[in-house]
Amino acid sequence: MDTEVIGLAAAFLVIALVYAAVGQAGASGYIAAMALVGFAPAAMKTTALALNLLVAAIGTFHFMKSGRLSWRNIYPFVILGFPFSLVGGAVHLQKELYYPIVGVILVLSAAQMVRSALRKGATVASPSVPPFWPALATGAIIGFFAGTTGTGGGVFLAPLMLVMNWGSAHQTAATTAAYNLINSAAALIGAYAYWNALPTSLPFWLFSVAVGGSIGAFVGSRYLADRWLRAILAALLLMSGLKLLW
Repeated sequence: MDTEVIGLAAAFLVIALVYAAVGQAGASGYIAAMALVGFAPAAMKTTALALNLLVAAIGTFHFMKSGRLSWRNIYPFVILGFPFSLVGGAVHLQKELYYPIVGVILVLSAAQMVRSALRKGATVASPSVPPFWPALATGAIIGFFAGTTGTGGGVFLAPLMLVMNWGSAHQTAATTAAYNLINSAAALIGAYAYWNALPTSLPFWLFSVAVGGSIGAFVGSRYLADRWLRAILAALLLMSGLKLLW
């Protein structure tokens, strides 16, 4: 086993741990790490989705067990999110488009997250339930883009939910964990034509993210305060976006 495989396993473990703590599965972090070592877009997309699927399943389990998961908050996003992720998974972007598109979206999401967290009086109003029709459209749009880029979608859904006050930080983390699970499965099915790009080291990396994701989801679903969830998520979005752009 070469040093690159071991190095990525260590990086994936840490990424899964930190992302799972805020209800994310880490796809944008895995993509950023693989981009640094020169993975092709097809390999990055399918590998990130496979890792994302496992960590999202672990996160969903922990948030459900802690009583923070509400299916009423989830189902409006996934009704169209699943089929649109399926279609997006079959779309293949060239490197020249893939890196800048994902990078810009992540940086903008980070900026919006910081803006919403610092907005005066943003935490005064009680969070509302996601309205059905806006959530339906949001799920479809994010689902297609997430499937196309291999990011799962939660990394885009979380900032939007917090900005729109569609849930507390913990409710948002729980909702995005389940959204990541369903959309990652759909996108990976849609990308079946590129499964031959999956690296032989994938089982080793799956074990790494399972360890990291389990620790992160346990801590995040029970012990992290809302302000820390917002701060960590904003930092992750910004770093991942800048890495892809750079």
